[in-house]
Parts: sequence; structure tokens; C-alpha cells
Amino acid sequence: MEVNTKSHWENIYNGKTEQEYSWFQPYPRTSIEFIEYFRLPKNARIIDIGGGDSHLVDTLLQLGYTEATVLDISATAIEKAKKRLGGLAAQVKWIVSDVNEFEPVAGQYDFWHDRAAFHFLTTEPLIRRYAEMAQRAIRPGGYFVLGTFSPTGPKKCSGLDIRQYSRGSMDAVFAPFFRRIKCKEETHLTPFRTTQHFLFCSFRRRRLVK
Repeated sequence: MEVNTKSHWENIYNGKTEQEYSWFQPYPRTSIEFIEYFRLPKNARIIDIGGGDSHLVDTLLQLGYTEATVLDISATAIEKAKKRLGGLAAQVKWIVSDVNEFEPVAGQYDFWHDRAAFHFLTTEPLIRRYAEMAQRAIRPGGYFVLGTFSPTGPKKCSGLDIRQYSRGSMDAVFAPFFRRIKCKEETHLTPFRTTQHFLFCSFRRRRLVK
């Protein structure tokens, strides 16, 4: 039976606290390491795909970044993040959208971040559309950081199938538009004291698309 993805995520965010999400991180260390590695200026236009109520945006604001955007399919997740941030939420642009339906302006972002949203796309047309959308949205010379479950990570998350990625399989998807820069493996400790193996890779948008 086909899953209604939006309803699925609304139910999850309505039914759990953040400490009950398997993906919860009080501090997104690996993601911030990449942002610091690229020495992004404080006015860099940053978008967090599938950011929901993750704490990346909190950390970006604490570090002084002024152009943060969070996109998530779940309005509930975004409302939870806004409530947590209080008055600071007004400094963030919030987008409630399925990433498959997102239509960004060309060159709109300097830095595109996705931790564990992309790997829910399991069909070739959706994967191809995502890659084309990212290359359109990121300015030439801009950066893209992607975190997915690795080949030794889980095969499902929150009851949904995912696609695992290695360095090579990420390259196969994104090499036409991006040059891979560096990767890092991360073992995420869930709130339930289990582990999930992630692979994060960073890319730079080619100035001339092949």
C-alpha cells in the first residue's frame, strides 16, 4: 500500500517528543564542521532540507548566520521548531513543502544541507529530479552537504524504506553537477542507545555543468 508521506510525517511529529526521534541530535556536530570547513560568511544563504525541528538552525543563529531557511514536509515539525526558538524564529525563512515539489529560484542558495532527507527517495525519477533541483538552486561555486545512511546503516527509518549510499553511489548521482570534496563517516547514537551509521559527503557546484 502506498504511503501518504505528508500524513506519515505529521503523525510522527504529532506523536513524539524530540527525544523520541531516532535522528535527534542536541548539537549537529558533523554538519557544523562542514560549515566551518568552508568558511561560509555570516550572510551565506543556507537551506536545511528536511530540517524539521532539528537543532541545526538554532546553532546557525547562535553562530551569527543571518540567512537561514528550513524546509520540511511537516508543518508540525516546523511549528515545534518555531516554538522552541521563540522570537528568534522570525529570523528564519520557513518552507512547508515536500522536497519533490520544491521549486527554488536558480542560484538561490550558497549552501544546501541535507541530513537524512534525500535517502528516503528510492526511485530513479525522484533521485534524478532532486539532483537537478539542487544544482539549479545552488549558485555556481556554492556548496552541498549530504548525509545518508551508509551501506552498513539501517535499511529503514521511521517505518519507511531508504536507499543507502557509499561515496561511489553518491558520486554517480551528483557528479554531473558537483565535484566531491570530502566525506566523513559518523556513527550516530540514538536516544535509545542504538547506533546508526551515516555517511556525509560535501560537494561544490560546478561552474559549468557537464
